Amino acid sequence: MAATSALSSSSSRVIISLTKPFTPSTLNVLRHALKQTPDLSSNALNSPSGSSQRGNAAVLIPFCNVGGEPGILLEVRARTLRSHSGEISFPGGRIDDTDSTLMYGALRETHEELGIDPSRVEILGEIGPPEYSLKADMRVWPFVGFIHSQSETRPVSDDEPLPSVDMDAIRSQASPSEVATTIHLPLRAFASPTRLRASLFRGRDPYWAIDVTDLVPSDLVEDTTTHKQGETVDEVGPGINGRIEVWGLTGWYLSLLMKVMQIYR
Repeated sequence: MAATSALSSSSSRVIISLTKPFTPSTLNVLRHALKQTPDLSSNALNSPSGSSQRGNAAVLIPFCNVGGEPGILLEVRARTLRSHSGEISFPGGRIDDTDSTLMYGALRETHEELGIDPSRVEILGEIGPPEYSLKADMRVWPFVGFIHSQSETRPVSDDEPLPSVDMDAIRSQASPSEVATTIHLPLRAFASPTRLRASLFRGRDPYWAIDVTDLVPSDLVEDTTTHKQGETVDEVGPGINGRIEVWGLTGWYLSLLMKVMQIYR
């Protein structure tokens, strides 16, 4: 399947601009779109945590502006981690007994990994349904949010751009035991056929893996890339053919989100 077939046939169908920075108005558009897709919702926004929620994890899909460009903040997992080291992921992790809700668990993990205070995260909604982790020991609940800048400046109108986050500051405060670095994946990258590779999530459901090799520091590329060839059902590792890709569960959830935004069919 050609990568161009993944994209919406008309740019006018995409619900927000892929190049103009997020504004309060575009966040409202995203919030509304997420509410209008119940088939892609996990219905977890107000789900309680506790003993009934053990065996669950939650992640944050964090939109943000960087240098006036809209995109999604992603982590490169530290090489010292026992599982999924060197892979691209969202901030998030296992729900624990201190988490009052699944959403709070995603915010707590984001703070622990990236130093981003929950007060800076505006939750827009959720996607789903939740999938099990590769080891099938946890269900992973994805929440969608926007990371506000630490700046106290706020738009005076709903159509004024929201301030950009400082990527250097985020990288400096990220937990080195969990995060090798962070990258900003521009929204326009999701509409770039040269970045897309057809893949199958868990060997069954088609989606698009995204090449982000050029966005990762060269020393990390050399340290993390593998040389798996062709399709792999388990999707373990940073990518195939020497690339670093957003794939596996992270890529699957991003593909679902891009469908909500009508970037993908």
